[in-house]
Amino acid sequence: MKRRDFLTAAGAAAAASTLSNAIAADDAAGDEPQPFKLGYAPHFGLFENFAGKDRVAQLEYAASVGFRDWEENQMASFPVEEQQRLADAMQRLNIRMGVFVAYGIGAFGKVSFTGSDKKLRDEAVEQVKASVEVAKRVNAKWMTVVPGAFNNGLEPGYQTAKCVDLLRRCAEVLEPHDLVMVLEPLNWWANHPGLFLNKIPQAYEICRAVDSPSCKILFDIYHQQIQEGNLIPNMAMAWDEIGYFQSGDNPGRNEPGTGEINYRNVFKYIHSKGFDGIIGMEHGKSLSGVEGDEALLAAYRAADDF
Repeated sequence: MKRRDFLTAAGAAAAASTLSNAIAADDAAGDEPQPFKLGYAPHFGLFENFAGKDRVAQLEYAASVGFRDWEENQMASFPVEEQQRLADAMQRLNIRMGVFVAYGIGAFGKVSFTGSDKKLRDEAVEQVKASVEVAKRVNAKWMTVVPGAFNNGLEPGYQTAKCVDLLRRCAEVLEPHDLVMVLEPLNWWANHPGLFLNKIPQAYEICRAVDSPSCKILFDIYHQQIQEGNLIPNMAMAWDEIGYFQSGDNPGRNEPGTGEINYRNVFKYIHSKGFDGIIGMEHGKSLSGVEGDEALLAAYRAADDF
C-alpha cells in the first residue's frame, strides 16, 4: 500500500494539515519510501497519532513509511484472537515480528534463575513453554528472557552457575522449534536496580556457557549506555552471541538524536557487521501528538543516513 493511499483511508486523525505536508514531502521523493538499511521495529503506540488506536492500522501506517519489522513486549498477554489478527496483518504487510516477553514481566523481584526454589525455577520453564505457542501464532523467532533478581545470599559465581543450568532447560524447550530466547541485561542506575543480569560481558559469559543457538543476547543500547557505556567495543567483543538489539537514547529514553548516543555511528557499525536482524524501538517520544510521530520518523531517517 502506498503511503498516500493509507493516509487517505486512515487519515481520520485530527492532524489532517500535518499529514498533508508529510504526503507532499513524500510525493517530492516518489510514492514509495526509501527502505531503511537496518530492521528498525516500532511497537504499538509509537505512531498512533498518525494511524489511530487500532493496532492493525498502526501496522499499516508503519509499513507505508518503510518499516518492515515490529516488536511488542506484551504480545503474549493479548487475547489469542487479537494475536491472530495481528499475525494475519503482519503477514499481509510483509512485516517481521520481533521480540515479545517470555519471562520477565512480573518476575523482576523473583530470585528464580539465581536461586534454588524449585517452584520458581519450574515456573520459568513453564512460561517459556507457553511462549512457544505464542511465537508460532505470531511468527516470532525471538523472545525476551530476564533472569530475575540478584540473590543477596549467594556468591555471584554460584548464581551464574544456577542461571546457566536453568537456561539450558529453557533452551531444550526452544531448540526443537528453532526459537531463540534473548537475554536482556538491564541497567541498575536508572530503571531496574537489583536484577541479576546487567552487563554485556556477563551475558556473553552466560551464553557461552549455555552453548545453545536458542540462547543469545539482547543488546539494549539504552540500558548499556547507562550501565557500562563503551558500546561499539562491547558489541565487537560479544558479537557472536548477540541475537537482537533495542534502541533508545539517554537521558530520556526517547528517539535517537535526543540524547548523548551517536546513533548514526552505532547503527553504521551494526550495519557494517552484516546484521540482518531486528533493532527494536523500545523507547518513547520526546514530543507529544502528531509532532512526536513526525519527529520519531525523522529521527530514524537521520540515524539511518550513513
